[in-house]
Amino acid sequence: MNGYFYFLFLLFSLLACNSGNDTSASTSENDEDDLSTAISFVQAALKGDFDKAGRFMLHDSVNDQQLDAVSRVRLSTDEKQGLWDASVNIHNRKLINDATSIIIYSNSFHKENTDTLKIVKIGDKWLVDFKYLFDHDLQDAALIK
Repeated sequence: MNGYFYFLFLLFSLLACNSGNDTSASTSENDEDDLSTAISFVQAALKGDFDKAGRFMLHDSVNDQQLDAVSRVRLSTDEKQGLWDASVNIHNRKLINDATSIIIYSNSFHKENTDTLKIVKIGDKWLVDFKYLFDHDLQDAALIK
């Protein structure tokens, strides 16, 4: 269980990172493409605004439960500030098809840790499929085939 919370901490450490690549308010509410959706989700989550992060997420029982669990992780004041100030570093963007992409990212607070989000297009809106972060090794084989 400690490993799970450490992983969640690292996830949100990576997610907080848009302030360095920020185009201010236009990016924070942008879900017009996969990349801006991923960045907006990560930034909101790492700033501790999980309601806002949820607006960029595909809602299902697993995603909602995982976001709720992450929102309850307690961080030190220094960790919170470090995540708040971090910038997002996009390492790879793989377009699987016209409605799915995989984003590999890190942040400037935890530079050594990378993580992965799956972004899906539902109708005309891009959304984060948050559960992919936790089980992407299993899902990668199916996507790559």
